[in-house]
Amino acid sequence: MSSFIPSRVRILAALFGASLAVAPLAAQATPSLLIDVDSGKVLIADDATKPWYPASVTKLMTAYVTFRALRDGRITPQTLLTVSANAVAQAPSKMGFKAGTQITVDNALKMMLVKSANDIAVVIAEGVGGSLPQFVAEMNAKAAELGMTGSHFDNPNGLPDPDNYTTARDLAVLARAILLQFPEQADLFKMPAIQLGNRVIKTYNKLIDRYPGAEGMKTGFICASGFNLVGVAHRGNKRVLAVVLGTSSGRERTEAAALLMEKGFQQSWSIFGSVSPTVDSLKNEGGTPTDMRAQVCGPKRKTVASEADDDGDASPNGFAAAGMTGGVKMTGASLLVNLPPSMAPVPVWVGPTPSQAAIDAAYPPVPEKKGRKAASKKGGDKKDAAKQDASKQDATKPDTAKKDASKKKPDATAEATPATPPAAKPAAKPAAKPAPKPAGSAAPVPAPRPAN
Repeated sequence: MSSFIPSRVRILAALFGASLAVAPLAAQATPSLLIDVDSGKVLIADDATKPWYPASVTKLMTAYVTFRALRDGRITPQTLLTVSANAVAQAPSKMGFKAGTQITVDNALKMMLVKSANDIAVVIAEGVGGSLPQFVAEMNAKAAELGMTGSHFDNPNGLPDPDNYTTARDLAVLARAILLQFPEQADLFKMPAIQLGNRVIKTYNKLIDRYPGAEGMKTGFICASGFNLVGVAHRGNKRVLAVVLGTSSGRERTEAAALLMEKGFQQSWSIFGSVSPTVDSLKNEGGTPTDMRAQVCGPKRKTVASEADDDGDASPNGFAAAGMTGGVKMTGASLLVNLPPSMAPVPVWVGPTPSQAAIDAAYPPVPEKKGRKAASKKGGDKKDAAKQDASKQDATKPDTAKKDASKKKPDATAEATPATPPAAKPAAKPAAKPAPKPAGSAAPVPAPRPAN
């Protein structure tokens, strides 16, 4: 497909020969898509067929493949998975368990989806698929089965890789399949937090317990992708699904998604009217994914970009829409409120049953840092980790040329999330304080990459 004129109008024109005039939702030309979950009808589409790096939204496909394995009886929720050296070597965000630690499939899914743990995504892939390459092959087979023609996966966690790409359209197809095929798994995507021992780990999805009706899904971030979000919300008898890709901060993606959803709940408002296409009918473009590194992680940014970035001033783009409340301009920020917790933090554990001793044993010993005062540790560790992650990411540029799989080395780029692995004894640490980074995570062990 050609470039959009704006994109929402051209998608419809290309598919149906129609022409509509519509004001853009925001000044930022990055992909967004809103669909009705039950019917699959497209309500808003902006560059929705454009190739993009998914980042940790990749974990939706990892979850989907795991759900299929559960339904087929290959595994059970209580099946124990073992943390490998390859999993330990993954860049943050991660749980930080040492090699040999065992966790159940059920707990692994909760850790992967709430913490967005890259090490646990590999644990799931190796345990469910038999090997990492076999699981990745299954990811791509399931993507083809779902009609995700603009997607390819090269890892289960979304860490930087030029062969890991998708489109907003494909992510909506995948998310809708999860919602319709596996309704029993819905709670996994709406958890506001998990609790491991005394440590509470909150979700990165700031729509949960802030946007009325939000029912979760998944966020993602690497410098090349910008800030991504797939979210679903339910109100009355209507359920809408929003995909927002490539914003420059966590706050922007949250506000943009909230505005998309709010428009979807306005019964009298529609871009496409009676000729609305379905998400399956949208045709993906080819080409190379856009690289957002300069805009999102470039030297002009005042703060270190991270997955946890959902603070600070409102977006300069405004993320505002007119005509939603009788012509009154509405901002994404105005739609977000502090709602009562929808559920308490969900307990997770290592091993087959809850045990504080097992949690303590799951972490490698943390060496003492000499010459640093306790006070500086509290404020400095998180900043240091964020700077290290960002510097790694800035130094790693996506290579659009495919490399021989046997020569590939793991990308040391982190998700630019401040590393907050728990201490050896999480119970002794306050819930809201990140602990020092576990020993051994600073020097990843090279791991085999899945074949193309």
